[in-house]
Amino acid sequence: MPENEVGKVIELFVSIKGGERENRQEMSVDEEGIFDDKFYAKGAQRSVLIASLFSYDLALQNNIDAPKGSLGENILIDLNPYNLEAGREVFIGDVVLEITKNCTICNSLAKVDENLPKVLNKDRGIFAKVIKSGKIRKGDSVKF
Repeated sequence: MPENEVGKVIELFVSIKGGERENRQEMSVDEEGIFDDKFYAKGAQRSVLIASLFSYDLALQNNIDAPKGSLGENILIDLNPYNLEAGREVFIGDVVLEITKNCTICNSLAKVDENLPKVLNKDRGIFAKVIKSGKIRKGDSVKF
């Protein structure tokens, strides 16, 4: 069990068919990923993408105004988790996630701004798989 509350969930997003993204108050997850997400059951190692406000601040410092959710994240938190090692558990509400790897930069970020992929390089987000199913809600605590 984690020792400290280190942050909280700021926003939640689900990718739906057609390329749209929905901002949610809560989401249900299981070992296959996020219910209602178009990537559900398409690979446990990449089933949840966690991003940080740090990434959006970094974009703003480089004169890029990226709207929340534009990094493709499912969970936006208020701390920088990018130095967490693969295998590290993250506790959000009653859900347990396990970090699998850093998210690589893809060309879809260039749709927001052509410089965004360069600016974020290794600071876009981290992938996690679901270890313990449950619900994640905006405002839930995030513990390592």
